[in-house]
Amino acid sequence: MTTSTNTQQQATLRKQVGQFSGANSKKSIIQLFNTFVPFFGLWFLAYYSLNISYLLTLFFAVIAAGFLVRVFIIFHDCCHQSFFKQKPLNHLFGFLTGVLTLFPYLQWQRDHSIHHATSSNLDKRGTGDIWLLTVKEYQEASVWTKFRYRFYRNPFVMFILGPIFVFLIQNRFNVKSARKKERWNTHFTNVTILALAAATCFLFGWQEFLLVQGPIFLISGSIGVWLFYVQHTFEDSYFEADEHWNYVQAAVEGSSFYKLPKLLQWLTGNIGYHHVHHLSPRVPNYHLEHAHEHSEPLQNVPTITLKTSIESMKFRLWDEETKAFVTFKEARQTRSTPVIKGDILKKNA
Repeated sequence: MTTSTNTQQQATLRKQVGQFSGANSKKSIIQLFNTFVPFFGLWFLAYYSLNISYLLTLFFAVIAAGFLVRVFIIFHDCCHQSFFKQKPLNHLFGFLTGVLTLFPYLQWQRDHSIHHATSSNLDKRGTGDIWLLTVKEYQEASVWTKFRYRFYRNPFVMFILGPIFVFLIQNRFNVKSARKKERWNTHFTNVTILALAAATCFLFGWQEFLLVQGPIFLISGSIGVWLFYVQHTFEDSYFEADEHWNYVQAAVEGSSFYKLPKLLQWLTGNIGYHHVHHLSPRVPNYHLEHAHEHSEPLQNVPTITLKTSIESMKFRLWDEETKAFVTFKEARQTRSTPVIKGDILKKNA
């Protein structure tokens, strides 16, 4: 395939997916109701069940955590201006869902936009992504850097301690490069979170608040980090240096199709169709599945399931020679002959 043909094919693919962009007001409103009503209903059930059994409380909390993940997907779409047609509504509900999920709207919107523009680009890591070192970088790193990286990549740290640190602490502060509007948005988000927590403690009691909200926060946070991790860390992923990096290829091959059971797919707002989302961020979550099914080249994207996704936990470093994730042990061993992975787009030429 010539370069011009490949470029044309990529443009056609983006056009096919792009036709599903644009919010549907009716679907957005329905999603608000079928997300917020169950979430708050489950929260109250968890609270009232405290007098019966804490195991029952945890049962309701686990389900509520799933709906809080769905709240985050609405927040995520608002950040992309894809949930509502009107920009002010995206800002309003982006702020409100950001308060519930402990994310400052404008700060995360900027970081996530950078993530989309640089995903899988080895020369532009560091904003809105998970810390990743190549084999060469790790081998040349200091003992202290290696220790920090191993600590960061430990599953308990990444999926348990990590969400607590990021959501409760890191999200409360602005970065140095933040503009005035973004800074004020972060401050206002923090004040609103404190006010909401204080009001809830006043109405229900601080111990009851922690017993209910604590597990909801921990479970939903871990699920959120897991989803983000597994959608860019899988066996057939794609990473390239800037000179060879390609936006469409990064979206199609560097973002997974996480094929989940229908109930989990619904709770996670179809975010498993992450390759579609990276191809066209303006496609709202309720159109992602349709966009995937109506784009033939996307039928060959890397697909992972609940079972195969567990394997991604062993991946620690990116090997630029074999173009694959490896474990720390494999990185110490003699590397095999470089293998050039097939281009998904070329397979559909």
